[in-house]
This record gives sequence, structure tokens and C-alpha cells, in this order.
Amino acid sequence: MTFDLLDLAQIFALPWSAYVSLLSVKDAHARQFYEVEALRGGWSVRQLERQIGSQFYERTALSKNKAAMLARAAVSKPVDALTPDDAIKDPYVLEFLNLKDEYSESDLESALIQRLEDFLLELGEGFTFVGRQRRLRIDQTWYRVDLLFFHRRLRCLVIIDLKLGSLSPADVGQMHMYCNYAKEHWSLPDENPPVGLILCADKGHALARYALDGLPNKVMAANYRTVLPDTELLQNELEVTRRMLESYAVARLNSR
Repeated sequence: MTFDLLDLAQIFALPWSAYVSLLSVKDAHARQFYEVEALRGGWSVRQLERQIGSQFYERTALSKNKAAMLARAAVSKPVDALTPDDAIKDPYVLEFLNLKDEYSESDLESALIQRLEDFLLELGEGFTFVGRQRRLRIDQTWYRVDLLFFHRRLRCLVIIDLKLGSLSPADVGQMHMYCNYAKEHWSLPDENPPVGLILCADKGHALARYALDGLPNKVMAANYRTVLPDTELLQNELEVTRRMLESYAVARLNSR
């Protein structure tokens, strides 16, 4: 069998150097994932290498709650039926900021703006940057939103608040207030209600559940890391998740 150049271009749509990088990925599922995402996201070779190096495949697979993954496995939904829970990852890895051991929230924000292209890549598809330190006045008090984005598929504003320490109920209350204000004053009539994301060093699973569940606005919390994740730990966790999903699939077949 012979192929002409047009056939080869359709089969190998990425630059040749991208396929050289993909050869370093031993897992076939991960390699296919990176190829599809690179094509869909229009990644450069540098961006592809960064995603491979930061274990993007493993982190994406593990960023969703395992119980929720099992519960949703039996329910098919349209590709476009994206929810905030699907769009927001946890954790986010920000190793490209090269921050020192001690830094302020202002340092973190400035570093994210300086490396905005890398931050958008880490946030995922659909995010567009709107602004930083967006001011809002409530009664006689001025507040500032750290970062403001718009998500094209969710059709809503995404407010990001940066916290160096652990998540607190006060952080949740403040973000809820921001979302209420943004819904009334910043959102356009055809847009969905804003989503609030508190990006913190430690969200605390129990506190996050009790503080975030049941709110009228969609307020979420996610951890961030300024160093690359441990490869072996991610691989082990991913293998556990795979076994859980396979067992669930077998159980469903046997129950029919």
C-alpha cells in the first residue's frame, strides 16, 4: 500500500516534531489522548511537551471525583453538555511560574498574568481572559476580583480568587457575594450565571463539601501546586481508578 502526501497529511496532522514528543509517551491511551488534545487545542510543540511533562493525562483522569465518575458512567450525555464540574480541574499545576518558597498573593497573581498563555493552557479549553483586579463597589466598600475569565462553552463569567493558605468559610461567602454582584452588573442577558473558583493551597475536602454544597451560585474550590506532581503516585492512583471503572462496568453487564 502506498500513500501520497495528502493522505499522509491527513493521517499525521501534527508537526513531525510533535510525533517525536508523543513517542516518549509509553501508554497508548495517554498517547492518543495527547494527540487528540493537541489537535483540538492547537497546541504548539512546546505546549505539548509541557502537558506531557506535567502529567496532564493522569491529572485529567484523576481530577474528577471517582464516585461521580462511576455514577455518570451509565449515563450518556451530549458532547456539548458541559457543566462547571467538567470544566474545572483539581488540582492545577503552576510549576511554570517558578515562584520562590515565599511569595504573596500579589506575587502569584502577577506571575499568572506574566505567564498568561501557560495559565490558559493549564485552565483548559474554552477560557478567555477578561481582566485582573476588577473593581466592584457594594454600599460604601470597594472590593477587587483577582482574575476574571469567560468560558465560551459554559457561556458564563468565571471569577477566580487566589488564596495562599487553606480555604475558609469567609472565602466562600465573599466569592458568593462576587457571583451575585457579577450576575447583576457584569453578565449579559444571554449569558449563564457566573461561576466562582477559589484557587487555594489546600481546600480541605470536608470543609469544601460543607461550605460549597447547596449554594444558589456555583462556587467551587480547587488546589494549586507550584511543583510538578509525583509521577509514580499519579500512575498508581490512575491504575486504582481504572480497576474501579472496569469492575463497575463488569457489574453493570452482569446485572442485565
